[in-house]
Parts: sequence; structure tokens; C-alpha cells
Amino acid sequence: PPAHSHSDWIGPPDKHSNLRPIIFYVPPEESPLERQLREARQEAQACNQRFWARHNRAFHQEKEEFIYSRLKAKGLEMRDETGQKATLNAEEMADFYKDFLSKNFRKHMQYNRDWYKRNFTITLLMGQVALARALRWLRWKKKNVE
Repeated sequence: PPAHSHSDWIGPPDKHSNLRPIIFYVPPEESPLERQLREARQEAQACNQRFWARHNRAFHQEKEEFIYSRLKAKGLEMRDETGQKATLNAEEMADFYKDFLSKNFRKHMQYNRDWYKRNFTITLLMGQVALARALRWLRWKKKNVE
């Protein structure tokens, strides 16, 4: 982002996680509480990035292996005679999706628990920052009125 920017910048989706990375704005006079909030948001972003990159990589790898094994069982190759990638029908792929979700259920539950904890912490910090800013503004207003 340009040096004169006063807001967060959101980038294009990451090719592994499909999440849009955020470059967080750091105010010149960031308070310790504001820094704590920004760092919590950055850590949450990094954790989400790691989880979804690993998850998507495993998904694509297992999907390719599933398709290969099903095609092989049918006596077919990965590519048809025209060079097009062979596919399975929706019903066969539904079996894969169901198995994949069942196999990764615990990972998703743990991720959701962690996600809720992180977001609860971030929400509390946001409330504290908003309160501190409001009090700072009121003190400034009172000082300037007198």
C-alpha cells in the first residue's frame, strides 16, 4: 500500500487457501491496546491461511487419488482418447465429498472452536479499543472546551 494510506489493504485470493490476504494499517501513534488488536487479527489471519492451505491441498490430492482409483477400477485412463481429463459423475463424486468431510470432521470442529475463540478475543479487544478511543475523544473535547 502507498505510504499515505490510512486503511487496511486486501489482496487477491491466495492460490492455496483461497483467502484474501490483508495488509493491516499501522497508525503512527498506535496504542498498546490497538497494537494488541492488530496482532490478534494478524494471528487469526495467519492461522486461517495455514488451515485452509493445508485443507485445500489435502482435498485436491485426495480427490485426484479418488478419481484415479475409480477410473482405474473401471479400466479407464485419466485422459480420454481426445486428451480431455476424464471425470466421474456427480453421484460418484458425492461419495468422495461425503467421505472426505467425515474423515476431516474432527479437524473442522477443532478449527471452528479455535476460530470462535479468536474472534471472541478480537471482538473484546475491538470493544476495548472503541471505549478507549471514545474516552480519549471525550477528554480531548473537555480539555478544548475549558
